[in-house]
Amino acid sequence: MGSNSLYEYVQILVKLESYSDIPKDLISSLSSYTLSIYRSDQENRYSEPMPWIGIYIVLASLICVLAILADLLNGLRNKKLWFPCRYFTLNAASLSVIAVAMKIPMDLNNSMPGNVDQTTKLGSMAFMCTMMANFLPSLATMNSKELVTNILALGILVTTLVVNVCIQIKTGVVSYSEAEHFNETVSDVKRQSPYIFVYINRNRSIALIYVAIILFLLIIQTCSALTIIRSKQILELKYQAGHKTTSKEQELQEPKRLTVEKLKLLVRNYLIMAGTGNPQFIIACSSTSTATGVICTLSTVIHVILMILTIGSVRDHKSDYKWSMLLILIIQFIGVVLGTIAPLSRCFASLSFKLTKKWIQIHIKVFKVETYWTQKLSDWRHSSLPFSFSRRWKIVIQNIKFLTLSFCIRIQKTVVVACKMIALIPTFIVIFVLYCVRCWKWIKVTFCASSVLVVNSLNHLEDNKDLKKYVLQLHDDMELAERTLYGMTRSVNFVIQNAEKQQPKNLMKLLENSSGFEGVGRYDSHHVPQLTAEEHLDCWSLPLVTLTAIAISLHKVPSNIVYRLLSSVSEGLVYVSHVEETLNATDDSARIQKAARTLWLEVEVNHKWFSNKLRKLAPQVNTAERILEWFRDTAKNMVMEVEGMDVEGSNEHPFFSSICANTMYRITQTILLSYQDNTDEVSEEELFVQLSSIISGILAACLSNLPQVIAIKCHQSAIEKREESIHAAANLLGETMQIINTLQDRELPSLNPDELAYIDKWHAYFKHPSP
Repeated sequence: MGSNSLYEYVQILVKLESYSDIPKDLISSLSSYTLSIYRSDQENRYSEPMPWIGIYIVLASLICVLAILADLLNGLRNKKLWFPCRYFTLNAASLSVIAVAMKIPMDLNNSMPGNVDQTTKLGSMAFMCTMMANFLPSLATMNSKELVTNILALGILVTTLVVNVCIQIKTGVVSYSEAEHFNETVSDVKRQSPYIFVYINRNRSIALIYVAIILFLLIIQTCSALTIIRSKQILELKYQAGHKTTSKEQELQEPKRLTVEKLKLLVRNYLIMAGTGNPQFIIACSSTSTATGVICTLSTVIHVILMILTIGSVRDHKSDYKWSMLLILIIQFIGVVLGTIAPLSRCFASLSFKLTKKWIQIHIKVFKVETYWTQKLSDWRHSSLPFSFSRRWKIVIQNIKFLTLSFCIRIQKTVVVACKMIALIPTFIVIFVLYCVRCWKWIKVTFCASSVLVVNSLNHLEDNKDLKKYVLQLHDDMELAERTLYGMTRSVNFVIQNAEKQQPKNLMKLLENSSGFEGVGRYDSHHVPQLTAEEHLDCWSLPLVTLTAIAISLHKVPSNIVYRLLSSVSEGLVYVSHVEETLNATDDSARIQKAARTLWLEVEVNHKWFSNKLRKLAPQVNTAERILEWFRDTAKNMVMEVEGMDVEGSNEHPFFSSICANTMYRITQTILLSYQDNTDEVSEEELFVQLSSIISGILAACLSNLPQVIAIKCHQSAIEKREESIHAAANLLGETMQIINTLQDRELPSLNPDELAYIDKWHAYFKHPSP
């Protein structure tokens, strides 16, 4: 009757009352329905915002789809076809978005009379299966507390979803169809239109299948979470053993001289350890991940079939969500299809390992459950109670705990065996594919002249034998395949080669202007007194920034030459920061480095030094000595002003001004002292050449530590960040290969290897060189 149903109905009653031949009792009976019609109108009014709630669901689903897509692209870009979780991970934020995306199957009250409505409700459950399968490897990135919190939160969400769907199956919301209204009884439906009855039962059956899949996936997530901590401990022990081996090999190399080739080998060895010891990689190659991929694929196939059956009725959306239901269905269907790629690819992650006869025998005939699957539960079972009880209650509670955890261990083993049985499906496919490939290679070798290829492959296998000692694995029954090992080494070579194209050209030209490191000894003099009451440590970056500021202020030097120096220092400071952050990581050094970065931002971007325009100083400051004197006097006044302030030590601004001004004073005074015996006036061009030489020497001395920085970056203590750190080291190596080779032939001062990272030690050496 439209939105004004009550108004129209009352008009009809008034018209009926005007007829004398209509019984009053009938009119009275019809009037009793006015309240029901009023309530129906109100419900229609309250449901008007539902399409916009549907848009909210679409946006939440779209966020999940984009995060899944980002992980797919990241895996393809890094050539990791087991697709690690970087963007779509299990955490509080993702669970909140997933809860919004699951609004349709959570909805208990709204009827779903149309085919699109029914398919969308079932499709949301398929989308949930896909998302659970996708973020399984992300569990490996969490610590114990995060695992417990996130698994509990996921369990609450899944339990709520399952309970709501079961209620809807019972009430008929899931299987509701307007076709039921065409028949008075179920017997009539069976007799007149058996397909309608099949349709109703089909939706219920699919809903029950999805409920079972979601619950099983939750159990798999929980079982995987219980193994992660123990797996990390095993991998950590093996990594430390490999690190000791690499360190001993490095000690046998020539001290203080790590060549580019040696660094490449070092990066490669650590990448093998980090890549094979990546907890996400281990989870992705596990039987639980394989089973998850098979189950996810099954869920997707069911949903695709259901979508095919729904194509003919895409306009049949009659729920309160109206047109938004079709958008939800489309977005979530895209998410289901895209989200199946990663779990399906992980099904065949066993290709990363050789399927040895021993491995196949264990996993097919015996279904051995390794100890790391149940180690955590066993530890809990034998642990003492955290609370104090009386002896009687302690015995009772201890026995209950022992029996409960023993039951959980049996469940854990059952789930692992079930996952290994499911994993046989892709395992047999892998064996069949490998057999076909082997046959093809045999045919190719037999009928083609490929002796050169055979020799090359033998050489390749010989090279990989040296790498196998760096491969980390949970148990010795699996061996990394040659193809995977080769892929890892090729990936690090690819990173280095790409980084080679981004080598700092301006910086290289500046370094070529100096043949040694003497500039370190010329920038500061011990004859210049310290202005600050507290003596601060020096760092590499602050003298560079200060010297560059002086060079920029020489307005008689052509701008293109000045800006070329500015670009060179800008490129150099990027690598100087790597040296300082890696080798000079003390609190005092960090404060000075922060002051240098703040000052450099002003110098590079605004061409200013403490708000003074460097290219436009006062008119009377028109010679090289006048410029140096102006900087010296201004810096001295700043230090005296700061020293006279009554400020708290935690205030960063006075410290920043004091340390930067003190450095400027000492440098300019040192240069002025060197001019005392010079009778000729020094030109700005000559001063610029001198400053460039000092800057080049300081950069060369600092960047001679790059091999040590790269070696340190290869070894990362956090197991989850090792691979990323090694890729950063490979990228740094690629960008600085030419720098390392250039500085390789320069003779280093006779300092201890640990002292080469500090500019103070270099400066003291050049002032008092050891014999």
